[in-house]
Amino acid sequence: MEEGFRIWANPSSPHAEGRKARAALEDARERIKAQLGWDGELIFTSGASEALWIALNRAKVERRIVSAVEHDAVFRAAPDAEVMPIRIYGAEPDPVALAASLAQGKSALFALLAINSETGTELLTARSDHSRDLAKQVRDAGGLLLADCSQSAGKMPLPDADMIVVSAHKFGGPIGIGALLLRDFSSLEPGSGHERGYRQGTENLPGALGMAAALEAGGLDSWITKESERLDFRQAIWEAGEGIVMGPQCSHIFAVTHPTMSAQALLIRLDAMGIAVSAGSACSSGTLKKSRVLDAFGVPGEVAARTIRVSIGWNTTPEDLEQFAEVWQSLTS
Repeated sequence: MEEGFRIWANPSSPHAEGRKARAALEDARERIKAQLGWDGELIFTSGASEALWIALNRAKVERRIVSAVEHDAVFRAAPDAEVMPIRIYGAEPDPVALAASLAQGKSALFALLAINSETGTELLTARSDHSRDLAKQVRDAGGLLLADCSQSAGKMPLPDADMIVVSAHKFGGPIGIGALLLRDFSSLEPGSGHERGYRQGTENLPGALGMAAALEAGGLDSWITKESERLDFRQAIWEAGEGIVMGPQCSHIFAVTHPTMSAQALLIRLDAMGIAVSAGSACSSGTLKKSRVLDAFGVPGEVAARTIRVSIGWNTTPEDLEQFAEVWQSLTS
């Protein structure tokens, strides 16, 4: 990022300094695509929320369908979208309801999280057979599949999808930069002045360089904690509480329910002990409202009210996990 600030000029300007900045931006674009294993197009955005908005509002389709457990940013971007229920404990959209919706004849964009941000449930990943079947089902109906990979990109391979949303700060990059990956520009309606006419606003060169550098630093295997440590930690926490398990789980996000204490009381107690967790989505947890995601997963209201989300990051240490486990034991014993 320091290099990006040092050579900063508007990448869209035709003068020499602008051309130099443009070359650095395009280099970052190719480096990011290479690290993600993506051979399509990449539009830089200010983050996942903007990428979702562009996809949901500019896709060349007649309808929008979103799963009931999507991030709030999806519902803000497409408030009139058809909401698809999730098969409880199946970790996939209701197959009967989705088939009926796709059979309506009008082309649709279907949006689905790769990993749910509140429960860590894997809904659309490269290692899932039903994910590959889902992509084929949507395309056979003349539609497009949009995968929100905010919680998985840079950590595991991308799923088969026509559009993919990524956010740099989710894998150790800077805030304020993300991207919309797409197979072909022809699937989007243009309408802005930058990023080949698909996005407004001057490109964030320092952010793009920081995003590329973070991806090149490595995925889950380069984190301070090992997967075995994260899984052991999760099991220890679940044994003292109640895990919210809705299907296959990633190793870096999970939800746990306290036997008696409310989520808000837990947040206050844990924060006082130097531990930062969330109740529901981190982007809306300060609102004190009921978790729409847990409700859509079929979690009873009184259980959801005692449920917190625990997230492990690239710089979380084994000592951090040990401290949390000890504190959690003291709160549940």
